Amino acid sequence: MGAEVDREKGNGGAMIWAQNYDPFGNGLLSALVAAIPVVVLLGAIGLFHLRAHIAALMGLGAGLAVAVLAFGMPAGLALRAAGFGAAYGLLPIGWIVLNIIFLYQLTETTGQFHVLRGAITSITADSRLQLLLIAFCFGAFFEGAAGFGTPVAVTGAMLIGLGFTRLQASGLSLIANTAPVAFGALGTPLVTLSGVTGLPLLELSAMVGRQMTPFAIIVPFWLMVAYCGWRRTMEVLPAVLVAGVSFAVVQLLISNLHGPWLTSIGAALASIATLIGFLRIWQPARIMHVNEAKLAAGDERDVAATVDAAHAQPPHDPAAVRRAWMPWIILTVCVFLWGLPFMKQGLDAIFALRLPFAGLDGVIQRLPPVVTAPEYEKAVYNLNLLSATGTAILVAALASAVLLRVPARTIGLVYLRTWKLVLPSLLTIAAMLALGYLTRYGGIDASMGLAFAATGVLYPFFGTMLGWLGVAVTGSDTASNVLFGGLQKITAEQLNLPPVLMAGANSAGGVMGKMIDAQSIVVASTATQWFGQEGRILRHVFLHSLVLGALIGLFVMLQAYVYPFTLLVP
Repeated sequence: MGAEVDREKGNGGAMIWAQNYDPFGNGLLSALVAAIPVVVLLGAIGLFHLRAHIAALMGLGAGLAVAVLAFGMPAGLALRAAGFGAAYGLLPIGWIVLNIIFLYQLTETTGQFHVLRGAITSITADSRLQLLLIAFCFGAFFEGAAGFGTPVAVTGAMLIGLGFTRLQASGLSLIANTAPVAFGALGTPLVTLSGVTGLPLLELSAMVGRQMTPFAIIVPFWLMVAYCGWRRTMEVLPAVLVAGVSFAVVQLLISNLHGPWLTSIGAALASIATLIGFLRIWQPARIMHVNEAKLAAGDERDVAATVDAAHAQPPHDPAAVRRAWMPWIILTVCVFLWGLPFMKQGLDAIFALRLPFAGLDGVIQRLPPVVTAPEYEKAVYNLNLLSATGTAILVAALASAVLLRVPARTIGLVYLRTWKLVLPSLLTIAAMLALGYLTRYGGIDASMGLAFAATGVLYPFFGTMLGWLGVAVTGSDTASNVLFGGLQKITAEQLNLPPVLMAGANSAGGVMGKMIDAQSIVVASTATQWFGQEGRILRHVFLHSLVLGALIGLFVMLQAYVYPFTLLVP
């Protein structure tokens, strides 16, 4: 059980609780018990088809029981950890979801999305190429600039507007949002990983760039196969290669020559430009319309929102097309500006509160081998409403409404309608993050991680899958790196593996876990207004996530034992 010692400074003599990663004296048994909350959550959603908020509350209940009864976490600490996670779920995650749906609702209400659909089909009428451009290329840009659910929310809403079914829009947005995740939010996951491990940031950036290079090409191809099958994918293979190769090459160059900050943004912009340019001179011999492929029997679309590209709309005049693109261009500019360090610092200087979470900050001790030396867990809530990405989206929405001359009353009514629409998802996201933070502060995730670390010569594979598990549970590549980065470094050194390799593998493997984390699935279901169907989304993407994660694990095995490692380090 967890040990308590009195600590006289920092928290007024508050009792310190030390995490215990093996409460049963058997690593495997402790790991299996630690997995109970995750099994309950995913099983309730995926197998028993329960609503997401019910599944989240069940998982949270199981997590509290495991933390308190099995891992010896004081009940008060467990509740405070869950409350801290819930707060993080509302800001920044929920704030992003609310405002991106507001922007989408505004464009629908004013008829601008109707025009935008026509503009996109003017680039290509082929639904496969529309999917590639929006979900992979545009999604990568939003991941690089903002992260935290923004790309899934934006691309899911856009795909629904183009006539994709709700399962297609949700599942395909999740699959596409993988290649740029390690460098998302201006490189935040790797900056954090460097801070946690003490490893050189540029070496980590170069390593992850090399690990992700083949998968930047595989993911768009995989996306197409998931949508329309092998034969129809081969019909658009040239475009898939143009998008994937341009993304991969620029990602590799920036990550190795510059660093992680602009890697995904630069790669996404290169992919967008090259794909659009290529589509001006090439189109597939056979056009595939959006309603020719369905992902599963019974997958029904909202008929009122469906667009049949086979019955093309009359072309809109250029001025109307510019107005239709304007909200999304403003969104892109705002999200990019909000992501710049000087902008964040300036807005935080106006208003930002760093609030130590009373009774939780500095009272939980992490111990070796998860960390090199005992350290105290921080729990400081960053109330940065002005610099939050969701605020950038809100500013973009309001600016667009003003430029489109939307009456103030209409703006208010749309925002109120959006609140009602999104409220159940906000509660679900809060419960999901409550569970994620509870497992982190309770040492429950670390117990599962230590079981992976005991796999010896197979550790390069299972260490990569540990990163996958970390993101699947926490919903964030950054959080997974915080949780397991130190463990990856220590285990690699014990096994005579290069620490940069395994620390990078934690982040690279984690990108594929992004597909199945509960937070992203709820964001996808909300963006596509497919409430209560989170289980179907999870079942659809789970195998994709697992197989792609395993492929990255095999690639890391090759790096560790086959390729001369000296060729892989700058």
